[in-house]
Amino acid sequence: MPKRWLVTGGCGFIGVNLVKALKQRGDGVRVLDNFSVGSRDDLQAVTEFTESSAPTGFAPAQVELMAGDIRDRATCQQAVRGVEAVVHLAAQTGVIPSQKDPRFDCEQNVLGTLNLLQAAREAGLKKFIFASSSAPLGEQQPPIHEEKVPKPLAPYGASKLAGEAYCSAFHASFALDTVALRFSNAYGPYSFKKGSVVALFFRRALADQPLILYGDGRQTRDFLHVQDLCQAIIQAAEAAAGGEVFQIATGRETKVVELAHRVKSLVERDTSRQVKIGREPARPGEIYRNFSDISKAREKLGYQPRIGLPEGLEDTWNWFKSQKQGRPEQRN
Repeated sequence: MPKRWLVTGGCGFIGVNLVKALKQRGDGVRVLDNFSVGSRDDLQAVTEFTESSAPTGFAPAQVELMAGDIRDRATCQQAVRGVEAVVHLAAQTGVIPSQKDPRFDCEQNVLGTLNLLQAAREAGLKKFIFASSSAPLGEQQPPIHEEKVPKPLAPYGASKLAGEAYCSAFHASFALDTVALRFSNAYGPYSFKKGSVVALFFRRALADQPLILYGDGRQTRDFLHVQDLCQAIIQAAEAAAGGEVFQIATGRETKVVELAHRVKSLVERDTSRQVKIGREPARPGEIYRNFSDISKAREKLGYQPRIGLPEGLEDTWNWFKSQKQGRPEQRN
């Protein structure tokens, strides 16, 4: 059972939630982040930490921040010193940014992952958890599962598929215990900067802007609360599942238009705002229907999501209500 972790992208949405969960276990965590999305303040919102530009040891049950970029090999080699497991969250995320700059998407998601895998191998680590998504599969008849042939629709999906492939190769070639987790649409507290639909809807509602549906709004997604996602990461690090890929989701399909009405109801219930829902043309490269079969993760990881969408949205909304100028009111 790992007790000393490296979390890349640990100042981001999933990262700070994972750091919080690991700290509650009494584990030590080193965060590597280049602050392209998250910030020191985001990490400070969940825990106290020390910062070092060149860490050499590892303090148990504490959080250490290292500023750096995964595209730099020396940084990756330094970051893995003294840890037992790597959780690789740092990435360029999203279809639209990858279409605007495919080369950057590749450098960040493919070469950055390769740098970390090589560093982990050189350091003799055994556990490497790679954050993937359903994007490598492209448009498929749902529910999606690990046996479907990948057909990415955008550079983002292609780069995540390449990361999965390198994880498989490093397991087979170098006995590095790699696990790729295909996260569904994650949401929850500390997501103020996140660009996905739940966070975007809450931000727009609080800014008196309409919730935008693209096309007919009947696109479906599998919305996963971040607490369940973090539990899956920890279970993957503790399981004997080297070289495998897992769908991490809820197994439930929700229309985006239904999500918009749920957000509208929550915001209007607690504020004087009247939330409008607008429409724009469908966007190219985006999957229309998407939800997952999580049987493999249940069987091999013991994974079981516990937070349903109504409860999870209520939790997320309560966190958004606690914001003052984009920052949490209290640390916890």
